[in-house]
Amino acid sequence: MLCTHTSGWWSCCSSRARKKLQSNNHGINFISGAAGVLVGHPFDTVKVRLQVQNVEKPLYRGTFHCFQSIIKQESAFGLYKGIGSPMMGLTFINALVFGVQGNTLRALGKDTPLNQFIAGSAAGAIQCVICCPMELAKTRMQLQGTGEYKLKTKNYKNSLDCLIKIYQKEGLRGINRGMVSTFIRETPSFGFYFLTYDCMTRYLGCEAEDSYVIPKLLFSGGMSGIVSWLSTYPMDVIKSRLQADGVGGVTQYSGILDCIRKSYHEEGWRVFTRGLTSTLLRAFPVNAATFATVTVFLMYMKSEDNLPECEPAPVIPQPSSL
Repeated sequence: MLCTHTSGWWSCCSSRARKKLQSNNHGINFISGAAGVLVGHPFDTVKVRLQVQNVEKPLYRGTFHCFQSIIKQESAFGLYKGIGSPMMGLTFINALVFGVQGNTLRALGKDTPLNQFIAGSAAGAIQCVICCPMELAKTRMQLQGTGEYKLKTKNYKNSLDCLIKIYQKEGLRGINRGMVSTFIRETPSFGFYFLTYDCMTRYLGCEAEDSYVIPKLLFSGGMSGIVSWLSTYPMDVIKSRLQADGVGGVTQYSGILDCIRKSYHEEGWRVFTRGLTSTLLRAFPVNAATFATVTVFLMYMKSEDNLPECEPAPVIPQPSSL
């Protein structure tokens, strides 16, 4: 039986099947990730702009006003500033996340909701090594030339140049700015991400022979993205502020607690929800596409007889319906 629970596909496959998948998953990781980035990056740019804007002199009144302003002042390309960074890292991150999650679940020996959460959290924690520098470059590029159609001053040519210049000026500590906040955000977020997807696919009965399997997978993936973002969104605001700190030459925060204290003191509790609308608008379609693409790929591989039968290893029982 083909395992259609994407969050556990790796652990459901035999060693022979996993070897076969390893030679094919890089392409699907890139395709699914690239599609998600292209669709979601404009929403991410709006999110970052809203999270870090000066509350005393705000440039944007809300999500849709931010969209309109960026297009009007910077053209539609302004929404795609910093896209090079996630494009460079998406293959590595997708491969790392799905690989670590699947192997961790297999090592735990039993496919349960708790183990899904633990495995997802492990994947989220480990991918911070790539995610943090990638998001630092993305954030800096997204903020460069705010409100300018043609940049008067261009500090960074591209995402790679951004990281190189930060490293030359601040060293390893500089390119890992926001690492702790990223870790605090990503670890539980990915736990909820995979847990929600696993529970949703079991509850909806997502099986390969189901004629409605694709809509069910899309819905499950989209809801997984929403839940994961809601679980740790306030920390994402703090991460963005820490990584954007010092862009104008002035450093405001000495660390996570100082950022939380000052942000709350100046703007109240609503500061921790800035950019949430844009994030949720992005979360559903991006994560629906990512999960569904990977799962459909596995189904295709099986149907074409290119993939050895994915059967549970002796110590891993076939997931049961909730």
